[in-house]
Amino acid sequence: MDWDKLRIFHAVADAGSLTHAGDVLHLSQSAVSRQIRALEETLNTNLFHRHARGLILTEQGELLFDATKSMNRRLEAASARIRDSEEEVFGELRVTTTTGFGTLWLAPRLPKLYELYPDIKIDLMLEERVLDLPMREADVAIRMKEPSQADLIRKRLMSVRMRLYATREYLDSRRPLEEVHDISDHRLICQQLSSTQVSAGATLIHHLLSHEVGSIFTVNNYFGVLQAVINDLGVGVLPDYVVQDFPHLVRCLPEIESGEVPVFLAYPEELRQSKRITAFRDFVQDEIIAHRKTLADMNLDG
Repeated sequence: MDWDKLRIFHAVADAGSLTHAGDVLHLSQSAVSRQIRALEETLNTNLFHRHARGLILTEQGELLFDATKSMNRRLEAASARIRDSEEEVFGELRVTTTTGFGTLWLAPRLPKLYELYPDIKIDLMLEERVLDLPMREADVAIRMKEPSQADLIRKRLMSVRMRLYATREYLDSRRPLEEVHDISDHRLICQQLSSTQVSAGATLIHHLLSHEVGSIFTVNNYFGVLQAVINDLGVGVLPDYVVQDFPHLVRCLPEIESGEVPVFLAYPEELRQSKRITAFRDFVQDEIIAHRKTLADMNLDG
C-alpha cells in the first residue's frame, strides 16, 4: 500500500470528512477523494460509508484505521525522540492533569520551567478525563490516582488530603466553627458530588453533608471553590496543596480531613529518553521538594 495514500486515509478517517481532511492536508477535496478511491481500488473494498453528514468507516475501514493510528503514534514517538537534542530541551510537550492541580499548583510554577528552558513549549491540557498516553493523547500526565494503563513509566510525587479552609474575615463574621455540628451556622463550599473527583474528596463531602449544613455552594472544580473561599463566601473543601500559595487561609476543624490521595507522574515507556520529559519530570520533583519544605516551615511557625 502507498504510504501517502495511507496518510490521506488516516486524515479522512480522523476528520470524518473529505473537506476537513483536505484543510488539514492542504489538498483540495477532489484530490483527497481521488486518493481514497485509488486506495479502495487497490484493496478491492469500500473503506467508508458515504452519507449526507459525512463519512463513516466500514468494518474494513476500522481495521485499517486501527493500523494507521498505531503507525501514526509510532511515527510521532520517533519524531519526538529525533527532535530531542542531546544537550538542549526544546519543542512541544503535551502535559495533562486535573483542572484543580493544573490551575492551582502547576501553572503558577511554570514560569520557572520556562526560565530554565526558554525553547520548550508546554501544551497544558486540563482534563478530569484520563487521557490515553500510549495512544499519544498527551506526552506526560499528573494524576490523582496511579495510572492503570500498560507500558507507562510512573512515579509517585506526593500525597494530598482534602481539608476545610476559610478566610479570617469570613470566620470573624460568623459564629465560631469549633465542632462539626457548628457547620449548621456556616456555608459549605465544595465540588458537586456529580462532578468527576477523587473518591476521598467525595467521601469527605458526604460526611459533611450528613450534618445539618446551614448553606451550600457547589462548583464543578477546585479552582471555583478556591475563588469562592478567598472572596469570603464560606468554608471550602480544598486540597491541602493550596496552603503554600494562599497562606492567609485558615484551616477549619483540623480533625476533619479526607483520606490520602496519591499524586503520580506518568509517561509512555517509549519516551523514556526524551529530554523534554526528563526536564519536566525533574522540574516537578524539585518543585515538590520545595513545596514540602515550605509546608514544613509553615507548620513549625504555626
